[in-house]
Amino acid sequence: MPPERQPHGVSRSVKMVVGSSRLGPRIKARMLSQTQITSERQRRQARYAANLAGLSSDSHQILADIQDANHQDIEEYANTFDDDHDGQWEAIPDDGSIDIAFIDAVRDIAGNQFRVYKDQRMWRQRLQRVQANWAPLHESLVAAYLTWRYPPRLQDSDPSYDHAAPSFTIDVINIYTLATTAVIPQAESTQTAEALVLAGYLGTTPQMPSIAISITTLELYRRLRLRKPSLSVEAFSKVICDLYEWPYRRRYRTALADAFDVYLVIRRNVDAQVRETLGRNLPNWRVTNGCPPCGYELDSEPELQYRRMLVFDGNNSLSRMATLGSHQVADQRVFSSDYFFDMKYVDNFAEEVASCQPHTAPTSSNPDTSSDPPQEPNTDPAVTACTDSWKAAAADAKKKSWGIFEETGIFASACRHGMMLWIADMVRSGELFKYPLSMVNQALEVLGPRLLIAYDIGCKLSTTITTSSLSSKFAASNSRMCVDAFHGYTHNYVCQDQNHPNGIEGAGLEDFGTMERIFSSSNQLASVIRYASAYKRRLFIDAFFTQWDEDRYLNLGQMLYKNYVQALKITTHETLALDHAKQSLGINDDDVRNWRAEQTQYLETCGQESAWDVHAVAYVELLQKLRAAKTTLENTNTTFLNATPTDYQFLPPSTSTTDNAYSTTLSRTRRLETSRRHAAERHDMILLDVIAMEVQMGIVRQWEPIDDQYTVTVKYINQRKYHLALRNLQRLVILRLLELHKLNLSQTGYKLRTHIAKSLQSRCKAIQHGVKVYNEAAVEIGQPTLDWTKVSHYSFLEEFALLGATSEDIRSKRWAEPAVRELMKQALRVERAHEEIQRCNIELRRLHTYIADEENTFSRVLNGLTDSPVFGAILEFCTRRRRINAHIFARLQDIYALKGFTGDANVGIRKGSIPADHSSSSTIDDLLVDERRQLDSDDRDDGDDIDADDAVAEEIEGLVNYIADLPTHE
Repeated sequence: MPPERQPHGVSRSVKMVVGSSRLGPRIKARMLSQTQITSERQRRQARYAANLAGLSSDSHQILADIQDANHQDIEEYANTFDDDHDGQWEAIPDDGSIDIAFIDAVRDIAGNQFRVYKDQRMWRQRLQRVQANWAPLHESLVAAYLTWRYPPRLQDSDPSYDHAAPSFTIDVINIYTLATTAVIPQAESTQTAEALVLAGYLGTTPQMPSIAISITTLELYRRLRLRKPSLSVEAFSKVICDLYEWPYRRRYRTALADAFDVYLVIRRNVDAQVRETLGRNLPNWRVTNGCPPCGYELDSEPELQYRRMLVFDGNNSLSRMATLGSHQVADQRVFSSDYFFDMKYVDNFAEEVASCQPHTAPTSSNPDTSSDPPQEPNTDPAVTACTDSWKAAAADAKKKSWGIFEETGIFASACRHGMMLWIADMVRSGELFKYPLSMVNQALEVLGPRLLIAYDIGCKLSTTITTSSLSSKFAASNSRMCVDAFHGYTHNYVCQDQNHPNGIEGAGLEDFGTMERIFSSSNQLASVIRYASAYKRRLFIDAFFTQWDEDRYLNLGQMLYKNYVQALKITTHETLALDHAKQSLGINDDDVRNWRAEQTQYLETCGQESAWDVHAVAYVELLQKLRAAKTTLENTNTTFLNATPTDYQFLPPSTSTTDNAYSTTLSRTRRLETSRRHAAERHDMILLDVIAMEVQMGIVRQWEPIDDQYTVTVKYINQRKYHLALRNLQRLVILRLLELHKLNLSQTGYKLRTHIAKSLQSRCKAIQHGVKVYNEAAVEIGQPTLDWTKVSHYSFLEEFALLGATSEDIRSKRWAEPAVRELMKQALRVERAHEEIQRCNIELRRLHTYIADEENTFSRVLNGLTDSPVFGAILEFCTRRRRINAHIFARLQDIYALKGFTGDANVGIRKGSIPADHSSSSTIDDLLVDERRQLDSDDRDDGDDIDADDAVAEEIEGLVNYIADLPTHE
């Protein structure tokens, strides 16, 4: 039995084992004398009072609420070493042995110091309190960050560290030094969080943090996230634990996430100050000036038919799960970004197509899950046909949102150079027309007139715009819609002739596939934002596209260089081939233009039915049914009569027989009688319908197969069946083309690839059946049949349009000849190449002028900032930007040196500005020398080309392997 505790007597010294570390075991032993005990008590009282002084009245109240009512008053914590406390100190044996009395003493002290209270608040309340405590510190933290990151230039040492100043020790994480603790100097007027930032660390809580993360570690993670968006906080935390040789603990992940969240706020505040100093914080500045080749218009430059080229598209990968039931998201913050549209603004355009949409309004219990374009009455048949094909080809995941997502994706827009414009969240809905309509309206208001806008179903959107409130504004701006190059080939060829960029004057060689490339990269975000809060989701999307725009700006020179080289090759080589083909075929430029107009006119009227045709078809089909019914009736009558025995004898009703042969004959006779009666009834019903049609159409004598009206109508019916079979075959081939495209995407997962491969196998069987039906219809009207092997290689849809001859035989037309059609295509390509050169010449001079003007702006701003705290951040931004501009300008010089360059290599004057002096550009010139040397080295290094070739070869190999497994026979 342990000895009783001594209630009286205080030892002269006490040996204490106190303290522990979150990052690992770190035990300290101290021998405290009576004087040291008094000093320790005073120190604890002072620290306790300082901690309480930093709390607001609300915090005092919350602190009191979360304490247990049965515990002692909180002030007793400061009196831990009170000598008058009876029984607090125990007598220690002189021999130094540790007995039960000492263990009890330490237990009492530890129990009094480290009480654990259960926090009854919800997680949402905790986050709100933490965020409210961080908010007043943001301004001071930004100032401290600028002081640490860009120390005053006149001092050689870090002014924040003073050995004579008070300091404290804290557990830290630093991936570069692997330190576990750090001594942080803290002036009397400096709060703990600010002192940490001045020392290069960021605490995980605004008050009394127990651990801090180095800012260099947070910056490394931020940079890694910008280059690899799928890198999660947990993954990076595990890397840190591996480097420290610690077992992974979830608290490390929480600490890193909390500190990183605050660090991003600091960085955004610093970036906002940089933009404000440079005059780039005006509304829509990024949209109007972010892409110099698009928006930096100059005086006296040639007028382009379309001032800007834009592209729209939706993406379902960046979706976010909805909350379950009545649960609320803990993080209630709202992220503000000039990329995103406000949903109230987008919803203003929901009524524009509401009357045309068959589905109900979205609610929490009945969300709008339709991603198909809404149907509209009185639509162009060609547009309706290609839209129906597009709807049929859409993936099931895009047609149904299942109602489990709060945001089902994003609808985004970008310029032709890949710079992002705006983003709209698709909230509990598919790709509805309110999203592109809001983009169109914003583009007209901000970017001005003469816009060429590409969209997957731009043909349908164009029709919607003409029936909306944007009709007059869109028409007055001389803007137009089109479809992108790839998806355009899946549209009806009538639509292609009108909306494909190859046939649009002023479109150049642009393929408008920008959004597909953007989404291919942004899909990396899907894994880290699927279960994030709305604030974090937008935060990560904004960070991704900010970095994306910086990368696209760096690539502007390379993009324009490749476009110029491509256009020069076409105009140089294909022009010679085109001239030779014209000479050999006896064709001139006027013939090509006339045939193109004739083809357009034919396609616009191809397949249209008149009202007379419809009634005549219905009447002849009834006559065919009547003759078929008459033939059936005659056959059943004949069969019934032939069933009468040759030795028929009348038997009285009273005569009975048990002969089995008689029973069999009786049953057969009854079946024949029933068939004859049904045939007679069907014949009479059809005859009544025929008589009604003849009365309605005023036909005096029933048409006979030898009559001209009957013959012409039957021929028309056969052609109609032919066209139906042709359209079905066209739809199946469209689906196959889209699935082949998805199969070749590098981001497509294994399961999706397997699903598409199985779908292609069934699709090929359906195409084979479609070919069979088509051939049967083609034989009836004397059209040539198709071979399955030929159809399986169709990659463009004009073959279907040319097969669809109705009342007019186009086989005798010159423009229908294969050689002439190839010549017309080549002529269009050469025209687009000349347009591309003209646009590139204008964009090159805009970019050149922008770089020169930006250099003047940097010099002026830096000279005006002497002792400003933001000077270091401005200088860092200008230095990085100057190096990027030098890289771009080196590529511009390569373009100027091309054989065949026809543009102006001099600096221009921006519209609405005064001429500037660009003579002093020594900084850019010095950087240009080094950049020129680096580019020459890169041009000699073919590693990138080899990697690109390997990637292409890998995708082609995968595609060939899947297609090789597809069945070729039924």
